[in-house]
Amino acid sequence: MFGDEIVLGPLPKGITLANEGVQKRIWNILGHTYYMKAASDSSFAFETYDPPGTGVPPHVHPTQDEHIYVLDGVFTLYLDGQWETAGPGDTVRMPRNLPHAYYNRSEAPTRALFWVSPAGRLAELFDKLHDLQDPAEVVRLSAECDVDFLPPGSVEGA
Repeated sequence: MFGDEIVLGPLPKGITLANEGVQKRIWNILGHTYYMKAASDSSFAFETYDPPGTGVPPHVHPTQDEHIYVLDGVFTLYLDGQWETAGPGDTVRMPRNLPHAYYNRSEAPTRALFWVSPAGRLAELFDKLHDLQDPAEVVRLSAECDVDFLPPGSVEGA
C-alpha cells in the first residue's frame, strides 16, 4: 500500500509536523484518519481524527498497554465493563488485556493522540487496514497482529 515497510528500531530524532505522519503515513481506517507520529521498538504513537458516529468496537491488546490523550471533542469509552467519557486534556489508560472501545457519539469531530507500548505490530496492522471497507476482514487481520475484537453483541451499548 505504501511501498516502504515500517522498520522498528531505536526512536529516530526529529519532528513530525502537524497534519503529517512520519514517512508520510496517514491511514484511512473505517472512517477514521490516523497519522503516524512516532514509531520505535518501545512505542508507537498516532493521532486520530474521528468524525461523529465513528468508533472502534470492544477489543483487547494482549501484548500492549494503550493510552489516549484527548485533544478535541469527547470520547465515549468502554473500559472493562464500564462506560465513561473523556474530553480535552484527559488521559485514558488501558493496560494490556483490558477490554476497551472508543466512540465519538457527539456531533463534533474528535482528535486524540494514542500510543501503545511496546509498539508490537500495530503500524503493520494499520498498513493492512488502510482503505479496507470489510469489517470482517478488519477483525481477521487485527487478530493476526495481536488485536483481538470481542464478539459482536458481547458488550451492551457497543
